[in-house]
Amino acid sequence: MPTSVRLTPELEDRLSRLADVTGRTKAYYIKEVVSSSIDRMEYEYGIMKDFEDYRASRLKSLSSDEVDELLGFKD
Repeated sequence: MPTSVRLTPELEDRLSRLADVTGRTKAYYIKEVVSSSIDRMEYEYGIMKDFEDYRASRLKSLSSDEVDELLGFKD
């Protein structure tokens, strides 16, 4: 699916130089950057969302006794 991205002139120049020097396309490097970064971003934003949900009491929390019981640590 086509997607457009507006880059600063400095980033555009750097990307163009990299593509020229390596013989690869700018699109190749843009895909590489997105691919290598998206897992980390999904993880980090997921943690932030969970934290917000916790603070807003939208997540169920358990006491340490409940956790012990669920894990079979209680007799």
